[in-house]
Amino acid sequence: MISHKHDHSLRSDADPRFLIAALTLLMAFMVAEIVTAIVSGSLALLSDAGHMLSDVGAIAIALWAARLALRRPQGSWTWGWKRAEIISAAVNGVTLLVVGLVVGIEAVRRLVVPPAIGGGLIMVIAAVGVVVNVTVAWLVARANRSSLNVEGAYQHILTDLFGFIGTLVAGLVIVVTGWTSADAIASLVICGLMLRAACFLLSQTGRILMEVAPASLDLNEVRSHLTGLDHVRSVHDLHVWTVSSDLPALSAHIVVEDSCFADGHAPTLLAQIQQCLSGHFDLDHSTLQLEPPRHAGTENHTV
Repeated sequence: MISHKHDHSLRSDADPRFLIAALTLLMAFMVAEIVTAIVSGSLALLSDAGHMLSDVGAIAIALWAARLALRRPQGSWTWGWKRAEIISAAVNGVTLLVVGLVVGIEAVRRLVVPPAIGGGLIMVIAAVGVVVNVTVAWLVARANRSSLNVEGAYQHILTDLFGFIGTLVAGLVIVVTGWTSADAIASLVICGLMLRAACFLLSQTGRILMEVAPASLDLNEVRSHLTGLDHVRSVHDLHVWTVSSDLPALSAHIVVEDSCFADGHAPTLLAQIQQCLSGHFDLDHSTLQLEPPRHAGTENHTV
């Protein structure tokens, strides 16, 4: 006996109004920052502008992926486009990694040969950048951070915010002491933040794309709960994976007593199993096969 249970309703993973507002604000400020970086010669500002360009791309990709995720399953696309948000988050992770490495290499070069930098102009644009990024971070967070897609964009914005704070401090040091290497050091801090966020995103998306069980889920505990139900003898071929940020899924073969099939108790037991998975583990999408003990011995078990 096989049962398949899940919620077919589709919802948006992100409110596009907040993402569109954040995108517009970022694009306007990015142009101003690029002009200021060229005039002042600040690598910290230029690296922030490069990172902001990746922020713009991150939010644009998040909007695109959220829209794709709403498409209903059809034909061979049995999950629809739910994985689009995971691919979007992975792309954001890769861009953070690439931009971070480029900034780090250039920062080291400028530590060796410090250029002339105007600290006053840097402080002004960095102070405005802090305000802009706080606003954008709030807008992106409102769009629903439970989506890994939106979380990828949020990590971009957050590292940019910390980067502007570092740039502001660097500008102050340059104005007070004239020590221009502070700009390169601030760039290295920004580089570290980018790489940290990139590693987080790539780790999370990698687990999902490789269909690893959610880190918060203990498979032994799931198995224990299931075998603790009356009439359940054992569980095998237990698989749990994540389709998208809000959609974990499970499949399993449940070996039950022969009497369940003889007296018609199997449907009731199946409902109890589904209630157990949903109530204890938030696993609302489950594909379960109930089988008698004699059938279990004829299969090649994977787990």
